[in-house]
Amino acid sequence: MTEMADRSTRAELGAFLKARRAELTPAAVGLADDGTLRRVPGLRREEVARLASISVDYYSRIEQGRLQASATVLGALARALRLDAGQQTYLYELAGRPTGRRIRRGPQRVRPSTHRLLDQLDRSPAMVLGRYNDILAWNAAATALYLDFAQLSPHERNYTRLLFLHPKFRDLHVEWETAARVSAATLRLETAGNPDDARLADLAGELSVRSPEFRQWWGGRIVSSASYGTKHFQHPVAGPLTLECDTWASPDAPDKRLMVLTAEPGSPSAEALQILTSWSADDTSTQSAP
Repeated sequence: MTEMADRSTRAELGAFLKARRAELTPAAVGLADDGTLRRVPGLRREEVARLASISVDYYSRIEQGRLQASATVLGALARALRLDAGQQTYLYELAGRPTGRRIRRGPQRVRPSTHRLLDQLDRSPAMVLGRYNDILAWNAAATALYLDFAQLSPHERNYTRLLFLHPKFRDLHVEWETAARVSAATLRLETAGNPDDARLADLAGELSVRSPEFRQWWGGRIVSSASYGTKHFQHPVAGPLTLECDTWASPDAPDKRLMVLTAEPGSPSAEALQILTSWSADDTSTQSAP
């Protein structure tokens, strides 16, 4: 990493720490509020330093990007700021002390066996997401639920971009804000290990310009590694759908994930999903990005 990139990364780490302490109150971390007026929301620097058992000056220099923190101090800060697993990963990556192996930035390809798996999930919408939340492959059920990804340009075929910029994709999600915040947060997680990635910078820049919501959440340094949850859809044909979403990391590359949506057996959503996917049963082959 160049000296300029190193300074930029330290500055981002400081901004991330500042954003996290702004979210916490003294009561949330077991501190008594002294009753004095707070110029900024959340915890003060001295309160974070006290919780992490380090000096205020030491913490200030970390937050100002003037000092590289040790692994021990990072662990103390993670505990003090109540960071979840995804936030801790982001913190360690920014500090140049990743907890796992870094992602190799090779070509994004989907293995034939994964295509076969998608084919067999003919009643469950499924897709493979790659770096930047690019949609690399999908099955007919995913097309029936979302839209025909094959009709989109490679530039448009990105899950986060569709959530923020595609009106029909956005309207499909009943709890759009929750889905969009999580998608932006998973994208933010990528920036820690790849601060100089031009494609990632271009995507974040475009979304920041065109979406005020993305700009706000991106600036808040929200990160997430969520791998499961419940999604609520309002489909124009099938009506309301409540589906469980699960994602798994690809065995051949940590930056590829298989996302599968399923409905509880016997539920109205299961019946509606079965009807919806049956209409596309004549085209069960998977497709992938060129």
